[in-house]
Amino acid sequence: RSHKPLVRRAFDFAFESHKHQLRKSGEPYIVHCIEVARILTEMEMDYVTVIAGILHDVVEDTGVSLDEVKEEFGDEVALLVDGVTKISELQFRSNEEKQAENFRKMIFSMVKDIRVIIIKFADRLHNMRTIGYLPRKKQERIALETREIYAPLAHRLGIAKIKWELEDNAFKVLNPKDYEYLVDKIQEKRAGREDYINRFAVPIKKELKKSGIKAEISGRPKHLFSIYRKMQTRQKPYEEIYDLFAVRVIVKRIDECYFSLGIVHTLYTPIHERFKDYIATPKSNMYQSIHTTVIGPEGRMVEIQIRTEEMHKTAESGIAAHWKYKENRFKEDELDKQIQWLRQVLDWQRDEHDPQEFMEDLKISLFHDEIFVFTPKGDLLKLPRGATPVDFAFSVHTDVGIHCIGAKVNGKIVPLNSELHSGDSIEIITSAKQKPNPDWIKFTKTSKARTRIKRWLKDSLFDESIKLGRDLLEKQLKKFHLTVSDEEILDVAQGMNFTDAQQFYAAIGRGDVSIQAVLHKIVPREVITKKADSFFQRFITKARKSSSGIKVQGLDNLMISFAKCCQPVPGDRIVGIITKGKGIIIHRTDCKNVLRMIESPERQIDVEWDVDHDEKFLVRLKMVGEDRKGFLRDVSEAIAKTETNIVNFYLEAKDNFVYSEIIVQVKNLQQLTKVIHRINRVPSVISVERLEGLRGDQEETSESLAAM
Repeated sequence: RSHKPLVRRAFDFAFESHKHQLRKSGEPYIVHCIEVARILTEMEMDYVTVIAGILHDVVEDTGVSLDEVKEEFGDEVALLVDGVTKISELQFRSNEEKQAENFRKMIFSMVKDIRVIIIKFADRLHNMRTIGYLPRKKQERIALETREIYAPLAHRLGIAKIKWELEDNAFKVLNPKDYEYLVDKIQEKRAGREDYINRFAVPIKKELKKSGIKAEISGRPKHLFSIYRKMQTRQKPYEEIYDLFAVRVIVKRIDECYFSLGIVHTLYTPIHERFKDYIATPKSNMYQSIHTTVIGPEGRMVEIQIRTEEMHKTAESGIAAHWKYKENRFKEDELDKQIQWLRQVLDWQRDEHDPQEFMEDLKISLFHDEIFVFTPKGDLLKLPRGATPVDFAFSVHTDVGIHCIGAKVNGKIVPLNSELHSGDSIEIITSAKQKPNPDWIKFTKTSKARTRIKRWLKDSLFDESIKLGRDLLEKQLKKFHLTVSDEEILDVAQGMNFTDAQQFYAAIGRGDVSIQAVLHKIVPREVITKKADSFFQRFITKARKSSSGIKVQGLDNLMISFAKCCQPVPGDRIVGIITKGKGIIIHRTDCKNVLRMIESPERQIDVEWDVDHDEKFLVRLKMVGEDRKGFLRDVSEAIAKTETNIVNFYLEAKDNFVYSEIIVQVKNLQQLTKVIHRINRVPSVISVERLEGLRGDQEETSESLAAM
């Protein structure tokens, strides 16, 4: 009651700030502020949150500054208002970047004070209730964002009431015909459903009363979007979806939950595979309940949820139900557990600058059902549905993920992209020689695994790029008999907008900055041009010979050879590099050595495969497997079935594992892919991948580079 004057002052302040603004519906803007405050009050939020809800748009949409809000209502209200205020003063390259940065800011604010997202939910909920006044395109954009971000976020925080309404409102916008169809169907069956629930519940009520347990039993239809998803995933019409409603049994104490479960299973036959005890193992969003499905009257399946009153409150309101207010402070230890995953999202994403990548990883972090799996020691881990052994490895420890070469699930070797299931026991096989594979990003489901893999690849590439960039520049400067000091290099780097020499060298190594552009900062242009023209003319004169199945842009009879460092085969994307004495060397475009061979743009030449050419090519494969009798024979037979010749087989057995390098002859990429697929199907094979080059080719590659 003592806070009413403050709330009234906030209303007056907002009314004055928004007095010239109207909503798209034609209503005064202050109506939206009042409705947001009403939703927050229904959620039993504290007066500070309600005041911030009233003021949530004054900084973003009016001339009021954050300092004015702070002066009038204090730091706490200002912090919340700032948290829900979109970034407007920055220029963004795209709407995607703007969206990503606004969500990044919101998450950062949530970590500092979770009430930020509670206000944002109330704001979005009222906007979705009144979305019909907006242009159709804007409705769809907002509804999609609501379904993909806000509803899953409400789910992760356990606020079911908000989640369901957001989803159903988004469903109404994005699938209007399906929405109306389901509304009609549910209304049509309402009387029959209520009668059935009553007949089902009467025996349970009777037995609970006999046992002295006071219980509230009610039935509710599943929400519209939930039913729609069931129809889509099961590919069945509405009439064939039987679990369209659930019966809730709400009791006082936890022991009464299990006693009630016994009564239900005595009265009705349970379906054991659909039993879940979320009281013993709560969901990450704090949800607790016993779920069981039984065969009810007329042979119909009925889902029952048994929980205490406190659990029910948490199921409906999630983190908002656990809001402990005392002397203007909230119990942070209780909240920290619930927002730890948000801190992790921020930590994992701190180096992610690509807005699409950020939003993709955010959605992965938000939108998943959980599975429960076990370590070899019996420890329980929660992972998103669809998670793989690589996700599991990174959840155990980053080093385990980086060095994993294989996995055993329930004692059996499985591929790293296998889907895990609840109850699986997983053992990760590691090797110090193993490094993350970029392909892992395609099948991993956890934000931690994806960001750790990307960060490792980025860091590894950065160090490699620095060395490569420095070597390239030094080599080119030697051709002009120049020596440049570190200070001079730093001057050139800063002149090209780099903060330090390392960033400068890395940009050269990656190919972001051409050697030519750098040389023009140091060597006179006419000297560079004269040297390049002279080289190209000498090359064309000497290099005419057989094309070896390669077409070169408009030139015939050129001397062609294939790079042994990457061993391209027909089907690979390729590039030609002009060299001295060896004609054109053909590389895969993803070859690590290509950057070293494109010091001068004039030495690159477009090439393509001659599809009629029938030459065979050597490729090196790396295979890891579990050592067993007949393993080598099985692998050899698998390769032979693809009509592929094995040129050499290097083998090393250690600690019950086999580490192999296989050199095969293939006609093209299609045949190579077939070989790898066949090897992967051999029992006990853990992994197989293509390697660059053949053994002993590194020295030869270095000699080729020197010849340039």
